[in-house]
Amino acid sequence: MTSYSIVIHHPRQGETYRIRVRGDEYILLAAEGQGRPLPYLCRNGACTTCAVKVLSGEVDQPEAMGLSSELKAQGYALLCVAHARTDLEVELQDEDEVYYLQFGQYFDRGKVQIGLPLEGD
Repeated sequence: MTSYSIVIHHPRQGETYRIRVRGDEYILLAAEGQGRPLPYLCRNGACTTCAVKVLSGEVDQPEAMGLSSELKAQGYALLCVAHARTDLEVELQDEDEVYYLQFGQYFDRGKVQIGLPLEGD
């Protein structure tokens, strides 16, 4: 199996990691196995805790439910479900910022109404 070189910038800790990853393994798991613990929560592609911005290279992440196709097109990836397809350089992102990019358009839109309005609405 082909392996790839991954450079991971961790700005919150002021560190940069270099790891090797096989194309058939998740980047997050490979990093952990090489002594580079990275942020994560769900491990199944549903949240944005392990989000990165891909600075160069390509990933495959069909299981990344926590990112819209628009964010994927802008170069965001979730390391817990991402496979390297080339050598990569990525930068860890602030979870709240990525979450806002993903769902911010839904904030401040007023009350959500389901079914019949309640008394006084």
